[in-house]
Amino acid sequence: MNISRRDLCLLWPALLAAPQSSPGGDAVLPAKIFPFASLTPHRHDGSESWPVLDGETHSDFHIELHETELEPGARPHPPHRHVHEEIFLIREGTVEVTLAGKSTDIGPGSVAYVASNVLHGIVNRGDVNASYFVIALGTDRLW
Repeated sequence: MNISRRDLCLLWPALLAAPQSSPGGDAVLPAKIFPFASLTPHRHDGSESWPVLDGETHSDFHIELHETELEPGARPHPPHRHVHEEIFLIREGTVEVTLAGKSTDIGPGSVAYVASNVLHGIVNRGDVNASYFVIALGTDRLW
């Protein structure tokens, strides 16, 4: 079968519009409801987290979401940095968020955005449990 340049030019828009699988081979995240009671908690020293979703959007963009609860004085892990961005959405309590060496106490309704490769950490500075959501945008995987 001979394919001319003209044939390829005609096929090109169709190839671009065709659905593609994500780079990791994962299926696109489906629309779904996540009742809290259905989530499986993971316990760490002084913290508990509930993974909600982790996968690729329709445009092959990686997104991960989890909820964390910290006991007073606890932190989920030491300050660190990574390639992907994160958003902290504070639900209850008071946490200290440190971004690039600058610390700020924030409470319910507050948001912190962590840009790529910024050294960051979070610790519960209150006297009651703090809970917050983390949305991780992108991935550290090399495709």
